[in-house]
Amino acid sequence: MPIEIKVPSLGESVTTATVGKWLKQPGDAVKTDEPVVQLETDKVSVEVPAPADGRLAAHTVAEGDEVAVGAVLATLEQGAAGASASKTAPADTKSEKPAPAQGSAPAKAAPAAAQAEAPAQTDYDVVVIGAGPGGYVCAIRAAQLGFKVACVEKRATLGGTCLNVGCIPSKALLQSSENYHAAGHDFAAHGVVIDSVKLDLARMQARKAEIVGANVKGVEYLFKKNGITWLKGHGKVEGTGRITVDGKPVTAKHIIIASGSDSANLPGIEVDEKTIVTSTGALELSEVPKRLVVIGGGVIGLELGSVWQRLGAEVTVIEYLDRLVPGTDNEVAAQFQKLLVKQGFKLKLGHKVTKAEKTKKGVILTVEPAAGGAAETLEADIVLLAVGRTAASKGMGLEEAGIALDKRGRVVTDAHFATNVPGIYAIGDVIAGPMLAHKAEEEGVALAEILAGQAGHVNYDAIPGVIYTWPEVASVGFTEEQLKEKGTAYKTGKFPFMANGRARALGMTDGFVKVLACEKTDRVLGVHIIGPCAGELIAEATMAIEFGASAEDIGRVCHAHPTLSEAVKEAALGADKRSINI
Repeated sequence: MPIEIKVPSLGESVTTATVGKWLKQPGDAVKTDEPVVQLETDKVSVEVPAPADGRLAAHTVAEGDEVAVGAVLATLEQGAAGASASKTAPADTKSEKPAPAQGSAPAKAAPAAAQAEAPAQTDYDVVVIGAGPGGYVCAIRAAQLGFKVACVEKRATLGGTCLNVGCIPSKALLQSSENYHAAGHDFAAHGVVIDSVKLDLARMQARKAEIVGANVKGVEYLFKKNGITWLKGHGKVEGTGRITVDGKPVTAKHIIIASGSDSANLPGIEVDEKTIVTSTGALELSEVPKRLVVIGGGVIGLELGSVWQRLGAEVTVIEYLDRLVPGTDNEVAAQFQKLLVKQGFKLKLGHKVTKAEKTKKGVILTVEPAAGGAAETLEADIVLLAVGRTAASKGMGLEEAGIALDKRGRVVTDAHFATNVPGIYAIGDVIAGPMLAHKAEEEGVALAEILAGQAGHVNYDAIPGVIYTWPEVASVGFTEEQLKEKGTAYKTGKFPFMANGRARALGMTDGFVKVLACEKTDRVLGVHIIGPCAGELIAEATMAIEFGASAEDIGRVCHAHPTLSEAVKEAALGADKRSINI
């Protein structure tokens, strides 16, 4: 009996599409999940796959026709030997995702064993390897869509690096250290006089652990609520449809690699997580170091440096480049650097560490100018190595299974999160793109929806980034430097928190909001904030970019008074030179 190939769900509010191109013609043999026809909408290009092995019988619509969701596109005569699509796993379609970063290796053909058909009967529809933000969110969304889902995690708790030794514990310590610093330095200006402020670091660390515990238990609850099986152990990919967990075989129609990332190392610097630490060790110090040297002037190093600087450490940051937080808008980065120096940070920009010698008292570092020159030594009680992160793609059988990796060890995927091995996908830190928990989450949701025949989508121009120092730094969209490089004509609106009533009431007037808009259309292209609650304020800007809003749109929206959000409105008005309060 012929199988009908229909127009899949194309997302909320999208009811029709145009037939762009037939990829298979009547009489062509097709395999399960092989693209048959390409559909076009205003938002996305979607490839509709074959739901089973067989031979295409007939087209029922022509290229250029407008078709509604649910309409029959073609019929398929199922092959006698072809295994039909899983009844519990809807057909696979495609979504938008940028091409792999430059330097990514081309997808190589997988070995014959890896290209073999998925098992006719599988244990699960979807198996996700990794229970970090990308993995656990993908698993939950897939379960919501009706798939039978399992998630492989070797940690004793769910949540990955983010919840266990990354985002959540670091933000807990950042808040606690901020409170401690404010009690000793800021409260008196509000008429709150505290004669003696005492640090209880053990209690601070215990609070952090309690927060981490509540979050990871919350993910475990969500797994149970959504019927997701937690496969505890080390996952290894064997090929299409097959993995092992601590050596035990598991089969699935779809395998998703969401293994995340690890702290990057430097040659000649041996991490012991005691005196030379990564972010993991820096979160667990039992006493405040007198001298902390941070190698790396990026987000992780500055956030954790801020924690210990507020608690009393003398912090020196060594950065190879001549600036902090590369990739951040230059004007914001310059202001940020001035404020950190004002707080007491010592910066050695344009320098590199060539040697780290452990002593009974700590560590002696040999430091040289990046451009060449005389070496000097620095002594530290604790050294934090924070030079970035690398994709966690080793020891998972990926290369043995024929899965292509780029020069940086990241899994190579197409625009739809698919690897070169059929039925195997990857998301999050282990693929190209910014290593951000929320980016991984969005990819996890998009991929789950793609596998369910929906139009999963991630707008990579609307992924915000936040640095949780004080003041906070938040950005979304393009920087001025990027727009200049692209040759895009733009206009700028800027508003300082010094002119915002709420910021003055809070006593937090450092920083500003900057809005970049297209000179011709006024469409918002980028927003950059340094100041109080920047990580919260950036959400409005992200929404504006996601929906193609203009600077005037933001400026004409009523913002409550007095609020910090008024600074965003005023900056948007400033793009048209009509700010009210400056």
